[in-house]
Amino acid sequence: MIIQHSVFLRFFARLWLVLSGAWEGSVLGSALDRMGLAVQRWLRGSGLFRFLWRPGALVRGWPESRVCLLFVAILNLPCALARWIYRVGKGVWDGSAVFRLVSSMGGATYVFLGLLMLVMLVAPHDYWNNLYGLIGAAAVCALFAVGSANHSHMRVEGERVGPYLVFFLLCVGGALVNSLSTSLSMRFFAFHLTSFLLVLLVVSAVRSVDDLRRVVALAVAGLAVASLYGCYQSYVGVEIVASQQDLTLNYGMPGRVYSFFDNPNNFAEILAMLLPLNLALLLICKTWRGRFWSLVSLALGVAAIGFTYGRASWIGLAVAILVFLALENWRLVPVMVLLGLCAIPFLPETIYNRILTIGNLKDSSTAYRFYIFDDTFTLLKDYWYRGVGLGSDVMKQVFMGYPSMPDGSFPIHTHNNYLQMWGETGIVGLLSYLGVIFYGLKTGVKAFYRNTDRQVRHLLAAAIGAFCGILVVSLAEYTWFYPRNMFTYWFLFGVILACVKLSRSGQKGNA
Repeated sequence: MIIQHSVFLRFFARLWLVLSGAWEGSVLGSALDRMGLAVQRWLRGSGLFRFLWRPGALVRGWPESRVCLLFVAILNLPCALARWIYRVGKGVWDGSAVFRLVSSMGGATYVFLGLLMLVMLVAPHDYWNNLYGLIGAAAVCALFAVGSANHSHMRVEGERVGPYLVFFLLCVGGALVNSLSTSLSMRFFAFHLTSFLLVLLVVSAVRSVDDLRRVVALAVAGLAVASLYGCYQSYVGVEIVASQQDLTLNYGMPGRVYSFFDNPNNFAEILAMLLPLNLALLLICKTWRGRFWSLVSLALGVAAIGFTYGRASWIGLAVAILVFLALENWRLVPVMVLLGLCAIPFLPETIYNRILTIGNLKDSSTAYRFYIFDDTFTLLKDYWYRGVGLGSDVMKQVFMGYPSMPDGSFPIHTHNNYLQMWGETGIVGLLSYLGVIFYGLKTGVKAFYRNTDRQVRHLLAAAIGAFCGILVVSLAEYTWFYPRNMFTYWFLFGVILACVKLSRSGQKGNA
């Protein structure tokens, strides 16, 4: 009751309504309205826009294609086996309290998916093994299969991932087989498999907006715990690591917090991916209690990403918010940009100084990236068509056959997702990866504009924004180097596809 009657929350809610109303009636708002209508008319008449917007022949024919039908049939073999076993011993199974319990749990697989994400986000680095991700994803998949035994509506909806992801998986498999060191590539194949299972679970286990909201809420709860610990680290102080910050240009900057993730950039990337979903939860919560805790979690996350001093992730989060606003109400974008620029001088001095180093080639970490890019392009001259094989371990080994960087060291990865995929899987793998990205964003944006459910729209706008943000971060960071970040990346992609599914099926959560 205290939260429901919170003066603090009611004040900000009323302030938002006042500002929104003032903006709607302002001269600038009206001018932007007219400009927006003009842009929309121009886009509708643009041949390039119509070409990009229309579904391609491959996407149109995918659900009914033999490849898709075979792919879905293979994915559903465990469910088919579970149903057959259930039918054979129906009387026995129906009388088993254990089976009824496990079956009920399987019917709520989305809860265990959310719990898996929560555990991944709060497990300390020293206690985490990346194999746990695969074991957890496989266990939730097994639970889903058991639940499908007496829930006929449950099936693995593999057709919803689209043709490009399937082709990318084939390229990943090819990169394993053709790797210069298959033994080094094997564990990275396990990471890709885990990621694919997470996408399938999000798409297949979520059947309503309420399901999706609960999955996201559990993931955000894990993020809140990690953020709280990150804020605590900032309070007590952490060791300054010279390799993580230029001590000359960033004089006076404290140690960068990393929470449970060993490296501040890893933590910052996870925050950049999940904070927009946290914002969406704040907007769709039905109770003041939910809004309060969403607001607390959001505040902790924003503070934590500041304390990471991760410049690429700051930019990524800014892009995510701008894309979110562009989808929700694009007229707010220039206002937000203006407010953001005006707020910069009021930031803490260390954060302000850190922002000033963005793009500064005198910064050692920035210069180091360009050395890595130079070495990467040298490697790609020899392996552009086939790649060196799956994983950064193989690439690190190959790099050692080329001249070292000026400091005598060799790159351990390319510091760029796109170059990394090119170097690992070859040009075909890179193109398939770009196809996955384009497919996810295109179907997501189209679903957003065709959907009328407020909750789905908020979640979809946040997921698309977050995905765009991490794509920008991926220009300066290899965001999959830390597997938990990779798992979160594909979980986010799965959220987009789940929203698309809900948009197409017209399913809604309980009011």
